[in-house]
Amino acid sequence: MHERVRREFWAYVPDESLTNEERLNEAYRGIRPAPGYPAQPDHTEKATLFRLLEAERRIGVSLTESFAMWPGSSVSGLYFAHPDSHYFGVARSNVTKSRIMRGARG
Repeated sequence: MHERVRREFWAYVPDESLTNEERLNEAYRGIRPAPGYPAQPDHTEKATLFRLLEAERRIGVSLTESFAMWPGSSVSGLYFAHPDSHYFGVARSNVTKSRIMRGARG
């Protein structure tokens, strides 16, 4: 999907031709971080995204109590096409930090 976004949907690199090794080494432009991965470790953020995007009504994808997506073949992520974007990680929050963040988000 990330390749299709780069080449077709947003088409900022329509002629991109990467080898499998280059893909694995993330030699492409842009990133697609997703809830549950190092750049966005808090799965609860999916609830906000799903509510804002009306995901269940629009595409029939729902969240379980543990924020897994159903059907199981579903994926989600945020797309960033800026040439200077790169993957990064953030430390996992402890319980106190999580409570502070939830309070800050309202």
